Amino acid sequence: MPNQRIEVLIAIIMATLGEKKLLITRNLQEVLGEEKLNEILKTRDLKIYWGTATTGRPHVAYFVPMSKIADFLKAGCEVTILFADLHAYLDNMKAPWELLALRTQYYEAAIKAMLTSIGVPLEKLKFVRGTEYQLSKEYTLDVYRMSSVITEHDAKKAGAEVVKQVDHPLLSGLLYPGLQALDEEYLKVDAQFGGVDQRKIFTMAEKYLPQLNYAKRIHFMNPMVPGLTGGKMSASEEDSKIDLLDNPSNVKKKLKKAFCEPGNITENGVLSFTKHVVFPLMKPGETFKICRAPEHGGNVEYTDFEHLEAAFAKEEIHPGDLKVSVEQAINNLLAPIQEIFKDPKLQELTKKAYPPPSKAKGKGNTEVDDITPSKLDIRVGRIVDVSRHPDADALYVEKIDLGEEDPRTIVSGLVNFVPIEEMQNRDVVVLCNLKPAKMRGVESKGMVLCASIDEPKQVEPLLPPQGSNPGDKIVIEGYETGEPDDVLNPKKKVWEKLQVDLKTNDSLMAVWQGNKLISKINGNPTTTKSMKNAQIK
Repeated sequence: MPNQRIEVLIAIIMATLGEKKLLITRNLQEVLGEEKLNEILKTRDLKIYWGTATTGRPHVAYFVPMSKIADFLKAGCEVTILFADLHAYLDNMKAPWELLALRTQYYEAAIKAMLTSIGVPLEKLKFVRGTEYQLSKEYTLDVYRMSSVITEHDAKKAGAEVVKQVDHPLLSGLLYPGLQALDEEYLKVDAQFGGVDQRKIFTMAEKYLPQLNYAKRIHFMNPMVPGLTGGKMSASEEDSKIDLLDNPSNVKKKLKKAFCEPGNITENGVLSFTKHVVFPLMKPGETFKICRAPEHGGNVEYTDFEHLEAAFAKEEIHPGDLKVSVEQAINNLLAPIQEIFKDPKLQELTKKAYPPPSKAKGKGNTEVDDITPSKLDIRVGRIVDVSRHPDADALYVEKIDLGEEDPRTIVSGLVNFVPIEEMQNRDVVVLCNLKPAKMRGVESKGMVLCASIDEPKQVEPLLPPQGSNPGDKIVIEGYETGEPDDVLNPKKKVWEKLQVDLKTNDSLMAVWQGNKLISKINGNPTTTKSMKNAQIK
């Protein structure tokens, strides 16, 4: 009998451990250090931290890590939430120093409101600000120790998908990954949790922490949830995300424009939201209801994501019906947060932490506009006629439909790079608000944007975003709201100052300081056929 009791007890313990591990790892894309996880769970509960740099305003995608934090707590884990204020400044100064404390306060209020919204008890969580320990003598010495062993190549590689990438990066961006690795030691945790975009930082931590005689930690990685326009949900891309304080009409408007192609279960931010937020947060016995008119099959309820995904893939669920149901779920999550933020103190904090962009003052207190890419009028064009320039062997004269009443005349130096028959009826990307200029006697009213490499000389016109039509506007992520100038001021060299940061990246996408050039209509990226890391001219 005693042996039977021991066996039963062991079975109960193993079942409990299995349930805990399942909660900890469900919906994750990857776990590094699973053997260590199994060993720790045999003796005690896990200690985990999740960090967030206090930069752009948190949005609904933050419910993805919040739902995992709920899982960790259900599994008995000790969870620390780090407001990485110093990291926010080091990442290309995304959070200006004078706004750092205010934005950290906003993040703390927003994250706590989100957790309250999904029923996570705050008393089970530990909240820490990075500057509470990252400015200490011990931590600073460890930063120097880390910098003495890590190579510049490894530091740059580690931050490639997290730290803002620019042509002339600041040294602070190289420090960022090392600090995040040290956080694991100073927060005294067993594991760090983050998005799969942080994988290179996690593997760097595993490599270098032992060189400082610190333990290698476990790493949990969430998949990257697509934004509403497809691709990564970004705080800087207005239409890709829903702000925590967006009212129901804004939620409806953004979801209406969201990419949700019938039967398409990849890069579908609306469907992914149900997988990573709606279903994990459902209580036992709850269902996710798709509301439909009787003539379209009537209401249908799902208890798990797999059946919903299968039905959507077979086009049994219409995108419009899915959007309406997700809209209701989002509004239910946002309502308690917005109730909390009715507090006048939090409203004032919001205004101070995220003030509207100001204009610089020039001489005599006159306002001088900041030179930002929102000044550029970039559109999709279609070449409706093309001929050789009568007085210049290397130039084409093109008539380009830009969605205006009449096609524009634009002169391009593409004769040596694109055969004339490939130019006819070609879709191109055009900068439309340059000051008209005569080129060998022919007035050109714009520029066909191309990827260009000098040695050996190669030029390739950019490819407009998929699904584009003549006249569709192309904008840069994070700069969608400004209005372009009617004509760029040549004296201020607006184009010349912005052009130096325009290039193609390793993924053949056109970017400005790492931010994609996207269609304002559907969010699809501007690309190039074959030229990586080339200047755009």
